[in-house]
Amino acid sequence: MIKHSIEINRPAEEVFAYVDQVGRHSEWQAALVSTTVETDGPVRVGTRVVERRNVPGGPQNFPFEITEHDPPRRVSFRGTAGMIRPVGTYTVDPIDASSSRMNSELDLKGHGIGKLFAPLALRQAAKGMPADHEKFKELLESGAASATSNGR
Repeated sequence: MIKHSIEINRPAEEVFAYVDQVGRHSEWQAALVSTTVETDGPVRVGTRVVERRNVPGGPQNFPFEITEHDPPRRVSFRGTAGMIRPVGTYTVDPIDASSSRMNSELDLKGHGIGKLFAPLALRQAAKGMPADHEKFKELLESGAASATSNGR
């Protein structure tokens, strides 16, 4: 399992609002090529998403669903298909009125032959997470990541 956190000079509600816009994750996750939200309406438990990511061996689809949704504090997800399925949580903790900490936890579960590749994929993901978090922080603190888009 990978765990990483970053302090952001923005209120927790604003940080969570940006995390919650799954359609905008490609703005701050370098390996993410595209996101398709398959369910209508706002993000909630049961929302289904397919992310296309650049991984060793070429781009792959990673379908997942939201398993926990507790704004403005926590959102969890789990992969629903594929050899390697993500399981993770984003938590946002207020530090004070104008700053917060975003925490990410990610594990990759191998299925079938994916059990052989999951440890390598997890190491790759661990290398990228700090830079992705820095980009997330930069976008929020610069105002480029306003929460006005619905992320679709």
